[in-house]
Amino acid sequence: MALTKRDRRQRIRNRIRKRISGTSDTPRLTVFRSNKEIYAQIIDDSTGKTIMSVSTRDKGVGIKDDQSKIESATLVGKAAAKKALENGISKVVFDRNGYLFHGRVKALADAAREGGLNF
Repeated sequence: MALTKRDRRQRIRNRIRKRISGTSDTPRLTVFRSNKEIYAQIIDDSTGKTIMSVSTRDKGVGIKDDQSKIESATLVGKAAAKKALENGISKVVFDRNGYLFHGRVKALADAAREGGLNF
């Protein structure tokens, strides 16, 4: 029986999460991608708390209607790095959440690296 796209991503996600875990020293930067929006969260798995989150839906990110999805993901990555550095976080573990490291996910990760995050 063939897997659906959602089931396949869930399997990959579970496989990644077996190896990746965020601590208070190096929290986990996770990405969620919908058809229109992209979200980034920094999570401390040892306490189960979300430290900060940024998305294309936030007002302060500066997303315009005529931008492409990759440009929007780049802005979210820069905003996530800026917010993380303000919270005293400079090193994170990147969790692609079952998505391929390509396109919007890669743009967000590269922008976060340029913004000063190490992973």
